Amino acid sequence: MSTLSYDATGAARQAIEKHIDGLVEDRIATRIFAKDHTLWGPDAESESAVRLGWVEAAAVSQPLVDGILELGDALRAEGITRIVLCGMGGSSLAPEVIAGTAGVELTVLDSTDPEQVGAAVADRLAETAIVVSSKSGSTLETDSQRRIFEQAFTEAGIDAKSRIIIVTDPGSPLDKASREAGYRAVFNADPNVGGRYSALTAFGLVPCGLAGVDIQAFLDEAEEAAEILNEDAADNIGLALGIALGGTAPLRNKIVIAEDGSGIVGFADWAEQLIAESTGKLGTGVLPVVAGPNAPEVSGGADDVLVVRLVGEDSDVELGENEVAIAGGLATQMLVWEFATAVAGRLLGINPFDQPDVEAAKVAARGLLDARPEPTPAAFVDGSVEVRGGAWLGDAATVGEAVQALLGELGATGYLSVQAYLDRITHAPLEGVRDQLAAVGGRPVTFGWGPRFLHSTGQFHKGGPAIGAFLQVTAASATDLAIPERPFTFGELIAAQASGDAQVLEGHGRPVLRLHLTDRAAGVAQLQDVVAALAGQASALES
Repeated sequence: MSTLSYDATGAARQAIEKHIDGLVEDRIATRIFAKDHTLWGPDAESESAVRLGWVEAAAVSQPLVDGILELGDALRAEGITRIVLCGMGGSSLAPEVIAGTAGVELTVLDSTDPEQVGAAVADRLAETAIVVSSKSGSTLETDSQRRIFEQAFTEAGIDAKSRIIIVTDPGSPLDKASREAGYRAVFNADPNVGGRYSALTAFGLVPCGLAGVDIQAFLDEAEEAAEILNEDAADNIGLALGIALGGTAPLRNKIVIAEDGSGIVGFADWAEQLIAESTGKLGTGVLPVVAGPNAPEVSGGADDVLVVRLVGEDSDVELGENEVAIAGGLATQMLVWEFATAVAGRLLGINPFDQPDVEAAKVAARGLLDARPEPTPAAFVDGSVEVRGGAWLGDAATVGEAVQALLGELGATGYLSVQAYLDRITHAPLEGVRDQLAAVGGRPVTFGWGPRFLHSTGQFHKGGPAIGAFLQVTAASATDLAIPERPFTFGELIAAQASGDAQVLEGHGRPVLRLHLTDRAAGVAQLQDVVAALAGQASALES
């Protein structure tokens, strides 16, 4: 197993010193691995009783390996060299990290943006098989992606059934329908594992194994990590990390997760969902902030921020005040962070296994798809951007002024959430505005691609403390795609998802600035220029 180590300073170290003996005395580690569903209080017992399968997932998943590898060999023998994963949230984030870290190609389609979907369908279709992953079996985005790929295969003269592999819970609607349809393979995951804890189950293993990842070694490493975590000892790193996440006093509820030489690709994006969706409820929780080691939040010294650095095993990174460094291999880290999140949930007094506020945005989106209301008139138009917002916009007449007005809504403990409902492959450079906005606003900034963040940080936005401000970016598409046998297109679906989420956020009293780009390329460039100008002005004032 890779070497697992950690260090902590400031508030994190103080919290660990305060809580570690009590957690050891209460046998929290061994009780978690014994699946003690009483650890999170009476209100959580019914949910936690059926959500603790992740503690033994590495062992339980071992029988899947041979079948996955055999199918992968058969696909390659047929000339199928490209695997596309159609999934959302827990079904897509872990596989993306696992494959990326292994240096293996895996196309992750976790979007309803018509341009991103269209590009995925058009790329090397003859060499492609798809993995459709949905725990519930009823995920709207995933169903839509499956439909368009199935149509594309058929229109290209390819036997669609031979190219579709399903991962779902046993007995789900997708499980039954897929077996009746005669798809290439159906893999069932452990139903006692929630989506965001499912990295070591069929949801993580099937797409990665088919793509070429050494999933046997991955599971072996995780089994060794489980043995280390299953100890009631003061040096249990999982307990220490859990305390750092949820036990500081006062609570440092912005956790900046900075990649700093770990060699793990995209780990923070996976941990973001795990932590935000698990803890962001009942008006509390901790918000992960995915950033680089030199981001403004890292050096800002804010009282509500804790920095966690993901470092290499031989790292000699010198920690600043109120920082944590943790090193370990990917499978080890994944199990450690799942365990730590469960520990943090106990310290926060919440149920880390439910997501009560995620459904609200889905319901609102479906309602908008059914009603098809006319868009709310723009407050004003600036270049290629239609601007919509609340009374807090005041006299703003440009995009820059609107962004400044939104930042003005941030309190001393607030955060800004940037939500871009765009093709995240084509427009990846837009993420650069995150650091700039953090510098301008002086507060933590998260950046999420819509609609995938709805299955991730969306829970914290609505269920966590009411301290967020939201910058939503949507765009017109030059091309739209019909969804086979559905009365709406991908363009209409993603527009409804954006509008539905904004509606729910505004219903919670959160300020939402909606920027709709009437021309994608021009609008993205305009927004980047506006934010760069604001950052330049802020820098000039500081100097």
